[in-house]
Amino acid sequence: MFKPVNRYVQIETNPTEPQETSSGILLPSDYKPTDERFVKARVLTWADDVRFDQSLEENQSVIVDKTMIEQINYDGRTIEVVLDNYILGLFIA
Repeated sequence: MFKPVNRYVQIETNPTEPQETSSGILLPSDYKPTDERFVKARVLTWADDVRFDQSLEENQSVIVDKTMIEQINYDGRTIEVVLDNYILGLFIA
């Protein structure tokens, strides 16, 4: 089990699927569609010193600055973490 520390929140994002074009238009091989800067993620666990830990819940959806997500590859798995100040909003039921 992984437990974040130092204001980190462990999240899970949906992997982006390659976009296919059905129009038959050929695009350059180095073409990349513009990605959104912010992404919806699911909260898995968080450090005890997260500044808004009383507002977080397991499996809660949050909006995160995608450029600040850190991926840790360890023992054959990938763990995604983000510092608490890069979580821009919480979805509250």
